[in-house]
Amino acid sequence: MGHRNNVTEFVLLGLTQDPEVQKVLFVMFLLIYIVTMVGNVLIVMIIIVSPSLDSPMYFFLAYLSLMDAVYSTAISPKMILDLLCDKKTISFSACMGQLFIEHLFGGAEVFLLVAMAFDRYVAICKPLYYLTIMNRQVCILLLVVACVGGFLHSVVQLLFVYSLPFCGRNVIDHFGCDMYPLLELACTDTYFIGLTVVANGGAICMVIFILLLISCGVILNSLKTHSQEGRRKALVTCSSHITVVVLFFVPCIFLYVRPVSNFPIDKSMTVLYTVITPMLNPLIYTLRNSEMKKAMEKILSKKLTTGSVKMCAH
Repeated sequence: MGHRNNVTEFVLLGLTQDPEVQKVLFVMFLLIYIVTMVGNVLIVMIIIVSPSLDSPMYFFLAYLSLMDAVYSTAISPKMILDLLCDKKTISFSACMGQLFIEHLFGGAEVFLLVAMAFDRYVAICKPLYYLTIMNRQVCILLLVVACVGGFLHSVVQLLFVYSLPFCGRNVIDHFGCDMYPLLELACTDTYFIGLTVVANGGAICMVIFILLLISCGVILNSLKTHSQEGRRKALVTCSSHITVVVLFFVPCIFLYVRPVSNFPIDKSMTVLYTVITPMLNPLIYTLRNSEMKKAMEKILSKKLTTGSVKMCAH
């Protein structure tokens, strides 16, 4: 193991070498990151302070937003700052940290989306038993399972990479640390480890993606017996869920269901699910959701009235 200390840091090539494009990307990604953080933090706060949003669905949505905020913070700030730097480096330990957090929250989010799909299934297909099945304990249990799932997935990835010998090559053709770019730098045959990545990352994504699509099929099928209004509500919920799932899983499947290789398109795929999706999640879930909108309006009108009352008092 002694020889792997040759590499203390990695050089990141980033998204592009073109200084003009870098400036444009800097502004774009900075805006996206601000929107992501404001949007997700806002959702968490609205759900905490609104008594009307006390259902399991919003419990999960709050944690999804929290995960998106942390997840994009693991990747975006470094990438945004690097767009201004000529030499982009990341220390070995920071690289491992980024890899760990990215897969921990990415993995947890995958399992959380399953919990959310289960919640929607119970709400639409078993409405009479909804509150009995989805009680507080069950919600907390599902959340814990999601976090443990993400943690195990991440630890496995980290242990594999951490034990690899790196003996000199340290240029990563990417804007962050991820499995395949790192495996390519190791000075040993990584074919077997590549397969475990496929099994650990790709297969999880694949199986869960198929399960989620089936669950949506089951839900849509059960809508035949519902009223027009009930059908409309269920379709809105289902379509938001499917949109989020597709945005997250398709790039994930593309990146991890294949042997170790790095294609030029990988970077843009990674941008899609590490930068764009966390920003879109809050928009997709709130703008299509009437209860969320009402809660936001209530909070805003309260703020405005208390503000004007204070003004009058002065």
